[in-house]
Amino acid sequence: MRKPIKVLIQGTGFAGQGHAEAFRYAGAEVVGIVGRTESVVKEVAAQLAIPYAGTHWEEALQTLKPDIVSIATPGGAHEIPIIQAIQHGCHVFSDKPLSTTGESAQRLYELAEQKQVKTAFAASFRYMPDVIHAKRLIEAGEIGEPQEVECISHFNLEKHIPYGWSHRKEDGGGRLNNNFTHKLSIVTSMIGEHLLSMMGEVRDDLGKAPIVEGVHNFKKRRDFIPQDINDPDLTWGESNVEWSYTVLAQIQSELAKKPVSVLFKHGGLHPRFNDDHIVVYGSKGAIYIKGHYASGPLYLYRDGNWEAQPLPQDIIERIPEGESDTERNWRYLIRLLVEDVQGNGVQPYQTFKEGAQYQKLIDLIRQNDNWVDVSQL
Repeated sequence: MRKPIKVLIQGTGFAGQGHAEAFRYAGAEVVGIVGRTESVVKEVAAQLAIPYAGTHWEEALQTLKPDIVSIATPGGAHEIPIIQAIQHGCHVFSDKPLSTTGESAQRLYELAEQKQVKTAFAASFRYMPDVIHAKRLIEAGEIGEPQEVECISHFNLEKHIPYGWSHRKEDGGGRLNNNFTHKLSIVTSMIGEHLLSMMGEVRDDLGKAPIVEGVHNFKKRRDFIPQDINDPDLTWGESNVEWSYTVLAQIQSELAKKPVSVLFKHGGLHPRFNDDHIVVYGSKGAIYIKGHYASGPLYLYRDGNWEAQPLPQDIIERIPEGESDTERNWRYLIRLLVEDVQGNGVQPYQTFKEGAQYQKLIDLIRQNDNWVDVSQL
C-alpha cells in the first residue's frame, strides 16, 4: 500500500487553512502547520486536527520531513522558507505571488530546477469550469481564429479596509500580484502560453488606510473597518502599491495566424455598473464569460445570436467540492500536484517557471514608462 504524501503548511490564515483542506481532499496527510504567533497556530491546528503546530519553519522541516510544503503567506515572506524547503528536498506549492521581485522569483525557479523538485504556482482561476469549457470551444474552432481578448473587472474594495500586507509592495501586495496573475493565467490557458509583448500602467488610488490590530484572516478584514474613520486616535499606513491597472498584451496562439491582442482593465476601488467579464473575439464568433474571475455563465455568439452554453457533464464531474471558487481552484491544482508527485500522469500545470515569468512582467508594468509625450503635437 502506498504511503500517503506528507504535507507541511506555512501560514494560518484563510489561505493556510484552505491549502490544508485542499491537500486532504487530494488524499495527502497534513502533518504540521507553522505560523508566526504561537497562540494562533495552536488554535488553527486544533481546529483542523493537525498534529504539529510550530513557529519555527526549519525546525518543522527537520522534524516532520514532509514530501510537499505549502506556502500560504503573503509574497514578501516566501523566498527564505521556499529556499529552505527546496534544500530539504521538498516539492513546493506556493500561492501567488511567488515572490516580490522578478529577480527573487527567478532564483526560486532556478533552485527548484537544480534540485529537481516539483513546484506548483497557484494562479489557479484557470480551473474555473467555464474557463475550461471556453478553452475547449476555442480549440474546437467554434469562434474561428481568436483575434482579441477583453478582461474587464472592478473589485469595488472599501477604501478603509485595515492596513496590511496587501497595501505594501515589499509584502507582495497590489492588484497586479493579486488579480492580474489570475487574469493572465485564465487568458493564456485559453489562447496559448507564448507571450510576445506587453505594456501597461498602474495607479495607487488609495493613498492610506487605517491601522487596526487583530486582523488575522484576509477574508474577514472588512469586519475590522473602523466605525468612525474621522477618529483622531486612528493611526494610518501609507499604501505603496497599485489598486488599478491597464495592461495590453500580444499572445502567440497556435490557433491563429496573427498574434492575439489582449486588454486587461482593472479598477480595484471602482464600483461595478455591469458585471465583470472576459470576452474572446474570433474570426467567426465570440465567447463571453460573465462574472468575477469568469465565474459564469458562458455565452457563445454565432449566427448573429448570443446563446448560453451549459457546462459539459465531464467538466462538472471534475469540479472539486469546496465553499468558494478560490478553494475549489486550489483543490483542482493541488490534486494535479499530488498525483504528479505520486508518479501519475497529469495534464500540464503552472509551476515556478510561470511564477517567475509573471513576477518579471509585473516589475516591467510597474515601471509605468510606456507613455509617449504627444502634448506638443
